[in-house]
This record gives sequence, C-alpha cells and structure tokens, in this order.
Amino acid sequence: MAVIYQAVYRRASSLFCRLHSTYVRKMRYLNELKEDDSLCRQAQTSGTFYLFHNLSPFLQEVGKKYLVPQLSAAEMKRILEKFKETEQWIEKSVLIGCSDEHVPQFALDLGWDELLFGALEKSVIESELKGSFTDLRKALFVVDGKDSPFLASAQSLLRWHDSHQYCSKTGQPTQKNVAGSKRVCHASGITYYPQMSPVVITLVSDGSRCLLARQPSYPRGMYTALSGFCDVGENVEETVRREVAEEVGLEVESLWYSASQHWPFPSSCLMIACHALVRAQQAEISMNSLELEEAHWFGLEEIMEGLKREPRSSKQDDGSFLPWFPPKQAIAHQLICEWVKQQTS
Repeated sequence: MAVIYQAVYRRASSLFCRLHSTYVRKMRYLNELKEDDSLCRQAQTSGTFYLFHNLSPFLQEVGKKYLVPQLSAAEMKRILEKFKETEQWIEKSVLIGCSDEHVPQFALDLGWDELLFGALEKSVIESELKGSFTDLRKALFVVDGKDSPFLASAQSLLRWHDSHQYCSKTGQPTQKNVAGSKRVCHASGITYYPQMSPVVITLVSDGSRCLLARQPSYPRGMYTALSGFCDVGENVEETVRREVAEEVGLEVESLWYSASQHWPFPSSCLMIACHALVRAQQAEISMNSLELEEAHWFGLEEIMEGLKREPRSSKQDDGSFLPWFPPKQAIAHQLICEWVKQQTS
C-alpha cells in the first residue's frame, strides 16, 4: 500500500512541477516580449488578435453562445490587404497574454481615428468577419467566464493608450513600445506605465443581515455592495471604514479581506473586496443621498431569493422592481455568496 501511495505522490508532485514550470516559462516569455521590441515585433507575425472598435470587443454569436474569436496574424494581414490598409495597423496592437504554447495574444482597436490611421468602418468589418462589435458592459456578461478577464484587461490597456498619447509635463507626443506595456516621452525622458485605481467594495453585515445599496445609474432593481475609491494616503482598512461611514452612516467594528478583481469601469479599477461587521445595536442606516438612491438591510431569505432572480423577471405588474443582485462575473456576487455560506454553515 505504501508503495502505491508513494507512486501516486511522485506522479502528483511531478505534475505540479510541470504545471508550475509551464507558468513560470510563460510569465518570463511575456516579460521578454515587453522588454524586447524586436522580439515582440517578431511575435506579432505569429500571434493571434482580439479585435475592438472604439473599445467595443468583436464577438460572434453561435447558437445561444457568444464567442470571442482570435484572428491569426495571417488572417489580420488578409483583412488589412482587402481593405487596402497598411500593415502598420499591427503596430497599434497591445500584448495582453500568451497561450501555454507561447502563442502571443494581442488586442487591436480598428476604430481609432488618427492622422496616420483612419478608422476602419465598423459595419464593413462586421460583415466580413460575420460578427458584431459589442459594448463591453454587455460582452462581459454574455461570453464564457474565461474570456471576460481578457476582454476587460485588453480594453483597459487600449483605453489607457488612447488617453496617454501626450506627456503631462511637456505636452509632447509619447511613444508606445511594441508590446504596449509603457509609453515614453523622449523630450522629457519620462516613462509612463499603465495604472489601475484601487477601489474597495464592501459587504456590510450586522451579524444576521447584510446591507446592499443602489445608485441612480444602476439598472432598475439592482442592489450591490458599497464601493468607493481609495483616497491618497489611505490603506484598505481606512477606506472601508470611511466609505461605510460616508455612504450609510455606520461605524465598522471589524473587517476582513475576501478577494480582488480587475474591473474596467469607469477606467481600469482594482476592486478590493472586503466584508465588514457593524454592531446590531447601532445598525440604523443614515443614507447619504448625494451618493446613493437607496440602501437597505436584507435578511438571508431575501438574499437567496434575489440571487435566483433574473433582471428581466424582477419587474412587477405595478411597474416596481424586485431586488436582484450583480451576476456571478462581478466580485460583488462573490461577496454575497460568501455571506450566504457563512449564514448557513
């Protein structure tokens, strides 16, 4: 029996090492592409491309599924030649990852309208490739879960390049490296790197209920956890306490970290998800109407019903909406599910 156990253990250990080595090699290869312009330019000739048009990703509807096609370098060349466009378009692409087999993956926005690159017409591309450019807010919730992070990071990087074409100190144009991992102002020598804004998202509980809120801009009936940007100089704990105090007038007694998620809205945020506990005896909500439209305590049964409810089914005959919560792709959904699990365990 011991011999069998040792054999299984060795095989499991060997598999773990191979998986780890694959990941390490992959990360180091991506780093080389970011640092070596010549190597990255060569990779563009064998890589695959996610297409965007004015920051909307290209999707193909197959049956009831939405797919995110990756076009080969040869297919990109064919399309550009067909539309009589120069292959300089490829230089506008940004590196967003690579497969385990080291096939590099790029994102390219064909809707940019600059002096050297006139935007390609959206409808013509859609007709040629038999798909459609879809608003990212919709795309993230209809594509397969593994594709959502790629689309989110790709759009964020493309948006960052679009908004950082000039140096904030000299006003001179900045130049992107081939991978798109940075931009340089040669007049000042300043190097700019893509950044994310830290945001805390907090599910507040009084022990038996959780607090969810909504802003006027949210879809009708949708409630979610409290969130807010970190102020300069704040740590995560200070931001959680301040946001809860500002938005609903409650004082946090204790808090703990759950997880994090990149979120492309409003402009590339790092969502830092936390749970916070307030005293049940001091749980009266004093809502800040400048920040929120509504804020309520929800019991376990209400939460479980809301998790089952689809947005389209929340509207009632009198025109009002029953509460529903963010879909599973959003980290707020994870926070709510964690709270339910804690309440039922």
